[in-house]
Amino acid sequence: MHAMVLRRPRAALEREERADPVPEAGQLRIRVEACGVCRTDLHVVDGELPHPRLPIVPGHEIVGRIDAIGPFVRGFAIGQRVGIPWLGRTCGHCPYCTGGQENLCDDPLFTGYTRDGGYASHAIAGASYAFRLDDAADPVALAPLLCAGLIGWRSLKLAGEGRAIGLYGFGAAAHIIAQVCIRQGRRVHAFTRPGDEAAQAFARTLGAAWAGGSDQPAPEPLDAAIIFAPVGALVPAALKVVRKGGRVVCGGIHMSDIPAFPYALLWEERQVRSVANLTRQDATEFLGLAPTVGLRIETVRYPLGRANEALADLRDGRLQGAAVLVPEA
Repeated sequence: MHAMVLRRPRAALEREERADPVPEAGQLRIRVEACGVCRTDLHVVDGELPHPRLPIVPGHEIVGRIDAIGPFVRGFAIGQRVGIPWLGRTCGHCPYCTGGQENLCDDPLFTGYTRDGGYASHAIAGASYAFRLDDAADPVALAPLLCAGLIGWRSLKLAGEGRAIGLYGFGAAAHIIAQVCIRQGRRVHAFTRPGDEAAQAFARTLGAAWAGGSDQPAPEPLDAAIIFAPVGALVPAALKVVRKGGRVVCGGIHMSDIPAFPYALLWEERQVRSVANLTRQDATEFLGLAPTVGLRIETVRYPLGRANEALADLRDGRLQGAAVLVPEA
């Protein structure tokens, strides 16, 4: 197999040839068809997330075909297409796992962070954390669903049932969950980098009721806002535009420091919440819902060997939608 490997933070990924991995008990080996490039991967590569397992193969939006099955695995078959997300393993016995919050597990493994991920021709995954996907669908379009879609879905659930929703940072996650919101009859307000007219126009083509810069006021009081951009200054900005009792949900794994703000912005029972990881129930819900929405997934394809270029384009804001790596034949 071949893989793109991070050896130290803030370094370029290096191509490496390895022996094909052998699945152990309870595991599957996946021949990767596509792997999305997520902002979390960028946080790992740029050293913004602590204690990655190094060297590490990044990538946790994996779509591929099973080509080997370890002992004691039931319900899967060679050649079946599956998706592998960020949550790679949970302990099953800590208070969070037994209390229905496995996303907060005390002893987890995360794909592409503490276990090797999908920037490779093959990947190993726990069968209990793999999800069946449509055999006939485009694997490149499926890949962003495995994190951008799932985290967007979990963020939307925490945002509540409000009808007017603000989305800050109109990238991979926002462009997916915006379509879900619109299908549910909600009004989407897309906040982009100031002056990013291309992103604002893109949001409108997907059905956003309004699109503008994050420095602009919303055209109506919002029931909730979801922040996907890793910019702490957007928290008080979002609090300014949500109504009394409204919610601001921080959907990223990493964010710059939130600046001090007056208590008046939080008063009147406004809430600020964060999203951490995902649960398998989130994946079951969203991957079941997604085919019914008619999602338009905007992607930019890169050969696996150009993973550093894809990461740079994401870092510098040159992408519309999601970057996806495709292993070379």
